[in-house]
Amino acid sequence: MADSPPTAALNGPSQHTIAVRVNRISHELQVESWVSLLDLLRDKLQLTGTKKGCDHGQCGACTVLVGGRRINACLSLAVMHDGSEITTVEGLANLVTGPELHPLQQAFIDHDALQCGYCTPGQLCSAVSLISEGQARTVGDIRELMSGNLCRCGAYPQIVQAVRQVAMAGAQAKASRTARKPAAIKPVAA
Repeated sequence: MADSPPTAALNGPSQHTIAVRVNRISHELQVESWVSLLDLLRDKLQLTGTKKGCDHGQCGACTVLVGGRRINACLSLAVMHDGSEITTVEGLANLVTGPELHPLQQAFIDHDALQCGYCTPGQLCSAVSLISEGQARTVGDIRELMSGNLCRCGAYPQIVQAVRQVAMAGAQAKASRTARKPAAIKPVAA
């Protein structure tokens, strides 16, 4: 009995069925338990905008949005995201209506916030998340919150300018909407 191989060895690696929505498209996939979310996106779904930089969670090139929050896809197993809504750089434009670029993508172009472009997808996803969380209040906040996304070309000043422009525009739009709301009329006590 000791000479016979284990059943798992005879059947091959175990497969898990997961369902994910990536860039607003539903997918049902078979994955092995060790497949990272990054490898699922790049190898199974052919979404190669998300980059594999260090594969250790230290560079931020693999940053994607899961439920609107930024994560390093290289450090997260695909099976952990069964039922999740995932947005990659390819889906950022879908977060706004119409065929235009996401405002942050346009700001990166306007501020020349990229050089080689390798880190750009992770920078964009990270910045979209920190803006939507309302955390990009100052240049210092932006620098600190983007510090997990490395740029070997040194485009940091332009990246900060682009993020600040979009964050400020969003804050001004929110203030404008708040200012236009009519005040509630309170009944006068008799």
